[in-house]
Amino acid sequence: MAMRNIFLTTILCTFAVAAAAQETGMQTIRNYRQVDERHATGGQPTEDQLKAAAAEGYGTIINLATIDPRYSLKDEGASAAALGMKYHHIPVPWDRPSDADFAAFEKAMQAAGEDKTLVHCAANFRATAFYALYAMKHLGWSRARAEEFRASVWRGSDFPVWEEFVQRTQSAIEKK
Repeated sequence: MAMRNIFLTTILCTFAVAAAAQETGMQTIRNYRQVDERHATGGQPTEDQLKAAAAEGYGTIINLATIDPRYSLKDEGASAAALGMKYHHIPVPWDRPSDADFAAFEKAMQAAGEDKTLVHCAANFRATAFYALYAMKHLGWSRARAEEFRASVWRGSDFPVWEEFVQRTQSAIEKK
């Protein structure tokens, strides 16, 4: 009977450890979206989620959020560097996304090269918008595919400044 209890306890502990690991993995990042084998977008990761990204082979982090003590990590750049990841911070003001912000994002994506790359902001709104625009311009995505990806996070939201920015940028991309 004692051996059976030890065996059951060992199994339960194994499941508990596995469950805890899942709770801190990248998939638990707010509004996480796996785009393909090299790209993911999401909201603000925790320190543990950054560690999970590094463990999953991510080499570049692109942060589009402004610094806000309510959700920002204390020093995300230092955390990423300590994990061996490149870090780009492009603080895109929520009420004023600009062409210059998108151009800086394009440059950061191109600098990432073949690295697995996590693009994030506070809640994955800026990240999905910028990634969808980038994919239209550089990866051959259609407007419909870009909108479908963005809608996976944005559906039901109402942010006219962002809608105008996205529509204007999509039109400019399609004209080229």
